[in-house]
Amino acid sequence: MGDGSMSLVKEALQVLLAVSLPTLLVGLFVGVAVSLVQAATQVQEQSLQFVPKLLALGATFWVTAPWCGQKLVDFSRLVFSQLADVGVAGVF
Repeated sequence: MGDGSMSLVKEALQVLLAVSLPTLLVGLFVGVAVSLVQAATQVQEQSLQFVPKLLALGATFWVTAPWCGQKLVDFSRLVFSQLADVGVAGVF
């Protein structure tokens, strides 16, 4: 892999982390909070774990979707511009 492809892989991993991190953190914190409430009240109902997490993740996705979409569009533009540069330089 050349230097350009390694920087592209690095950028892809950074975008992946940036896009997924808000949702993962919210899921973690809501899961821990609900588990603490279940442990304190000794109510072990599975839907009590599922519904708050689903609502929190949906709200997080709703809030962060424009930002995540812009990050993915910027990364796609970077990939296609590098592909165009390779095509212009000519491999043959």
